[in-house]
Amino acid sequence: MKIGEVSTKAGVSQRMIRHYEKIGLIAPAARRESGYRDYDEQDVHTLRFIGRARDLGFPIEEIRTLLALWNDRERPSAHVKALALARASELKRKARELDSMRRFLERLAAHCCGDQRPDCPILDDLQAGNLDRRGQRAEERGQAKVERPSHTAHMDRP
Repeated sequence: MKIGEVSTKAGVSQRMIRHYEKIGLIAPAARRESGYRDYDEQDVHTLRFIGRARDLGFPIEEIRTLLALWNDRERPSAHVKALALARASELKRKARELDSMRRFLERLAAHCCGDQRPDCPILDDLQAGNLDRRGQRAEERGQAKVERPSHTAHMDRP
């Protein structure tokens, strides 16, 4: 099978197939006399496995480990379970962080009139960085407010 066909069957772009080959995640494909890569059904299965693992958020090095475990029929499933649970935990942490960022942006937007005036608390906060993602001011966190150097005062507005 040429790379275009295996790409379609596996649901992985040709560019990513070449990348996975380059970094050693998959073995280099056999070459036809014409120089074209030649893939087989096992390559399709492997690429589907990689694509699904990527869809579930596994980074390349963990996919490399998962591939080794998949190919090792003697492996204990506890290793695979541990990797899956660790990835689930990391996804949960990222989801909490994204939710916190969303709530913070909503609070910033709630303080913006969104009218024709140029004053914008969203831009002010991005520039000053006085609030953390939870919307607390530095003083409320028990930290000193960061004062901007006076030589940057001209940067308040464009």
